[in-house]
Amino acid sequence: MFNIVILVGNVATDIDVRASQTGTFVATFRLATSSYAGKAEDGSRKEATEFHNIVAFAKTAEFVGNHVKKGRAIVVTGHLRTSSWDDQASGTRKYKTEVVADRVEFVAAPQRKEEPAAA
Repeated sequence: MFNIVILVGNVATDIDVRASQTGTFVATFRLATSSYAGKAEDGSRKEATEFHNIVAFAKTAEFVGNHVKKGRAIVVTGHLRTSSWDDQASGTRKYKTEVVADRVEFVAAPQRKEEPAAA
């Protein structure tokens, strides 16, 4: 079976880069994506925004830490990973799903059409 995720969105938080105990870089951030959610009462387009937890390791984490900033449009390619733990305070099992980024790329800026010079 396949576990592949491709997200295009805007970085919603500052990048947090740390080194693991073994010295591997780990970067975490949130990515905001939007999708069509129908029409509002006034006929305008409605969008639904989702926030995704992203984690990157090693060279990908290094790249993200050095070049990606909050607000930047990027493409994240990776896979889903769900972890679980027992919450001591509530005594319940907690779950967290995140995207492990295998690749992060910048979204190309749209080409602007040049206006003809006024004569």
